[in-house]
Amino acid sequence: MKKFNFRKVLDGLTAASPVGSSGGGSGSGAGGSVHPGGTAGAAGTPREEIQETLTSDYFQICKTVRHGFPYLPTALAFDPVQKILAIGTRTGAIRILGRPGVDCYCQHESGAAVLQLQFLINEGALVSACADDALHLWNLRQKRPAILHSLKFNRERITYCHLPFQSKWLYVGTERGNTHIVNIESFILSGYVIMWNKAIELSTKTHPGPVVHLSDSPRDEGKLLIGYENGTIVFWDLRSKRADLRAYYDEAIHSVAWHHEGKQFMCSHSDGSLTLWNLKSPNRPFQTTIPHGKVQRDGKKPESCKPILKVEYKTCKNSEPFVIFSGGLSYDKPCRRPSLTIMHGKAITVLEMDHPIVDFLTLCETPYPNEFQEPYAVVVLLEKDLIVVDLTQSNFPIFENPYPIDIHESPVTCTEYFADCPPDLIPVLYSVGAKHKKQGYSNKEWPISGGAWNLGAQTYPEIIITGHADGSVKFWDASAITLQMLYKLKTSKVFEKQKVGEGKATAEIVEEDPFAVQMMYWCPESRIFCVAGVSAYVIVYRFSKHEVNTEIASLEVRLQCEVEDIITPEPETNPPFPDASSQLPSLKSLSGSTNTVACEGTMKDSIPCLSVKARPVRMPPGYQADLVIQLVWVDGEPPQQITSLAVNSAYGLVAFGNCNGLAVVDFMQKTVLLSMGTLDLYGSSDPYQRQPRSPRKSRQFAADNFCMRGLSNFYPDLTKRIRTSYQSLTELSDSPVSLELERCKSPTSENRENSFSRSRSSSVSSIDRDSKEAITALYFMESFARKNDSAVSSCLWVGTGLGMVIILSLNLPASDDLRQSEPVMVSPSGTVLTLKGAVLTFACLDCMGTLTHQPYEVWRDPHSADDGDKTRKRKLVMHSPSSSQDMGDHQFAVICSEKQAKVFSLPSQTCLYVHNITETSFLLRADVVTLCNSVCLACFCANGHIMTLSLPSLRPLLDINYLPVTDMRIARTFCFTNEGQALYLSSPTEIQRLTYSQEMCDNLQDMLGDLFTPVETPEAQNRGFLKGLFGGSGQAFDREELFGEATAGKASRSLAQHIPGSGGIEGVRGAAGGVIGDLTRARIALDERGQKLGELDERTASMMASAEAFSKHAHEVMLKYKDKKWYQF
Repeated sequence: MKKFNFRKVLDGLTAASPVGSSGGGSGSGAGGSVHPGGTAGAAGTPREEIQETLTSDYFQICKTVRHGFPYLPTALAFDPVQKILAIGTRTGAIRILGRPGVDCYCQHESGAAVLQLQFLINEGALVSACADDALHLWNLRQKRPAILHSLKFNRERITYCHLPFQSKWLYVGTERGNTHIVNIESFILSGYVIMWNKAIELSTKTHPGPVVHLSDSPRDEGKLLIGYENGTIVFWDLRSKRADLRAYYDEAIHSVAWHHEGKQFMCSHSDGSLTLWNLKSPNRPFQTTIPHGKVQRDGKKPESCKPILKVEYKTCKNSEPFVIFSGGLSYDKPCRRPSLTIMHGKAITVLEMDHPIVDFLTLCETPYPNEFQEPYAVVVLLEKDLIVVDLTQSNFPIFENPYPIDIHESPVTCTEYFADCPPDLIPVLYSVGAKHKKQGYSNKEWPISGGAWNLGAQTYPEIIITGHADGSVKFWDASAITLQMLYKLKTSKVFEKQKVGEGKATAEIVEEDPFAVQMMYWCPESRIFCVAGVSAYVIVYRFSKHEVNTEIASLEVRLQCEVEDIITPEPETNPPFPDASSQLPSLKSLSGSTNTVACEGTMKDSIPCLSVKARPVRMPPGYQADLVIQLVWVDGEPPQQITSLAVNSAYGLVAFGNCNGLAVVDFMQKTVLLSMGTLDLYGSSDPYQRQPRSPRKSRQFAADNFCMRGLSNFYPDLTKRIRTSYQSLTELSDSPVSLELERCKSPTSENRENSFSRSRSSSVSSIDRDSKEAITALYFMESFARKNDSAVSSCLWVGTGLGMVIILSLNLPASDDLRQSEPVMVSPSGTVLTLKGAVLTFACLDCMGTLTHQPYEVWRDPHSADDGDKTRKRKLVMHSPSSSQDMGDHQFAVICSEKQAKVFSLPSQTCLYVHNITETSFLLRADVVTLCNSVCLACFCANGHIMTLSLPSLRPLLDINYLPVTDMRIARTFCFTNEGQALYLSSPTEIQRLTYSQEMCDNLQDMLGDLFTPVETPEAQNRGFLKGLFGGSGQAFDREELFGEATAGKASRSLAQHIPGSGGIEGVRGAAGGVIGDLTRARIALDERGQKLGELDERTASMMASAEAFSKHAHEVMLKYKDKKWYQF
């Protein structure tokens, strides 16, 4: 019913004024090109033919998976039985990693930094301690972990936690020096507290500082070792509630590690020293070493070093123990990189790291602390990397990391996402990428191998492409919600390296990252790939399986937008539409360029920003540069950033634009077909009356009003212009910045121009409109170029920052034989359409409402063995109608701007549908995508809304305020693709994928990996019969009896507040998905019930035996005294 009314309203709008709702002025100036010629009835005819299948029931938004390295890591934990790893971050996130495919992201609602993580080993649970002094218990027995309990400390700050193996009592140390005990099952605080003033000697006058270490003795679970920051160590007897021994050291303690026998422990200190203590003689350490300290000649104590932040002391049955620590380097080497030191016997190995060490863990064969540990690997968490070192080989090689944690190897500057692409692409890209893999990794299996994962039902191929600040481009296999790198392309290799000291003297406009990738365009079918770089260049790549040694063809293009050229045309200016045959392929280098204008001495002119290699270059199999196109300096002004890019393999053309104008290049003939200012594209159809002005006045205005302009007018500031625009993206910082402010700095992608060329100031807007109009969207398609054309022809649709759409006609040679020799002609068709806001995207639907694919050339290897065969022709897929009856005599053009979407019927150019998407905000991204064999328009708005509209009727299907744009990174990298998928860069190091498809949300549980798998806990090796029977140490230690409410009493209510988590309900709903989850939970419940019944049975039997013994004893006493008188007792 709603649908019907909505269409009626649209019918009324269309009949009255088809473009009336598109805003003031949209119909003026464009004349008959904009207003439909047909009647309202005619406009309604195609509407009745198309049955739209998509409804709002097809849409739902949910996050699917997060890839990449956890941003700003703070904590690390490992479950040695389940073999899964957890990483906590400063933003309150936890990433849990297992075997490849098992990768889970969860987030604390508070956003507080994670201080420490502790697994309940082989229990499927994890405890997190956060900077807001809250403890949380996570249930990992479900695919999406949830919090079961939380405990918020009110009066004390948490500094350290320790959970003994197979214990349900968690020790919590605080900043005040007290130690509290929490029941993990109920998450209630025990009344048992170890107060700092009871732990230290009464004669001590100073506070010992925060608790920095807690651990129970491997020999006796009833003894707790407490380390205080100031160097005090207390060995606390939990039963007798007193200190067994105390030890003192002059330097602050950072960490403590036990020898597995429980007779010795090692401490690391702030002066770079390691001390080894014996419980029998706690007065002083029996061994003190400063591993990296210089030995003094006079026999004095070695020089102090940097603090050793953590030490681990791991024993081996058949070799010397391992002592592994981070930090402790000498102060006299300030440039030394962060290091991990491995001491094994007398050998000391220092492993230098690329980034600071956050934490490390030694992986051991046994979970029991009182057995030989047998370490086999060390997991090292760095600020920007995760590495695992193999301890079983003497050279300590690292394992090859199977996770995609190197996304940020160079900062990501742009992304593209392709779902349901040709299936042969992934193996082809992998085969060329595998040849460049690094060598020297450990030959052992990746040790973090926990969890379970299967492919699930979704099997279509997906590829993600990331462009980076160093000019590299990475292709990733993203199928079935995993991510694996396929192939890396280095675009900077086509340019000469700048020698040190040359940068200032050359024509470079970017001081840092001159090769940063700004925009990418990929045609999966033809395998043509194109990048636009920040230094105003475009590179066209072709894919080949063969290595080739060849020169790189290059062209130089002048793009200037000077209205004054009408008055004083320069002699070397090319005519607006030059004869293509006069343009010859050129191989120019920077050294060969000269300043053509020398009237002002050092004024740069006709110089590209970078120098293309002039010598033959070896190109390995994969993507090989076919053509480099560079914009050049014009009259001392640098080329402007490229704001839009499109390539078509069938036409053999590449088009790109910036705030000055548009260039069209034939990459088959290596010629420039078109290079002209945006104003000249209109010809006589220019809807705005622009007055010519003098050049001096124009430039003066630009400088005076720099702060009032958007990105498209940033040209006066030469060196800092592009560098500052990239700063917020390439720096690995995550500070939120006002979007309105950042819009003026955005460097990337066509739709970021948005309303940049329209100043918010009304007094400036008319002059802005006169001077610069950025090209914001380009699209090649077979379409009706002019009103009432009878047949489709090759066209280039051009969208501008002012919401204008210009259609250019492409006149291609009739036969393939003539394509290499005959010129391609580009001419304006005279058609101009208008929208509100900068144009973002185009698409074309046939008369049945099906998405029309752009024409493409079927891929063929340009360097294959039969290259000499002249008879081999290009195979083109044009998607043009075989006959006009089959196709119909019209098509739909879908155009979306940052403010509204319109659907035009072609060739009549009637505006059939219009939808004003937003009035108060603006769109950052819009894509026409396929979903469930239908098509829709997906939009992402700057106010955080994700919307979908039906096509062609533009009915709203989904509108959810889902993702607040806290920084420009999200705005720059957000993209939609087919099958209801989307992604964005959630942090400088992570890609977040999401779906807007109801079907995928429903199937997500099956696609995600299981974190918990049933594994038997290994049996303890060195336990005797009695220990195995009763558990614990030599004398049984019952924590329940000691810490339970019956003995210890209740803790103060004001000390901590228990908060029940939502994980109970969510866990039951989502755990393991459906019936299997129910069965698993039922089995666990039965096991627990059986265990409790078994315990009850044992107790009952014991009580019965005791009762029988008592009865027997009583009977014997009775018989003994039965015949005696009272006075005989």
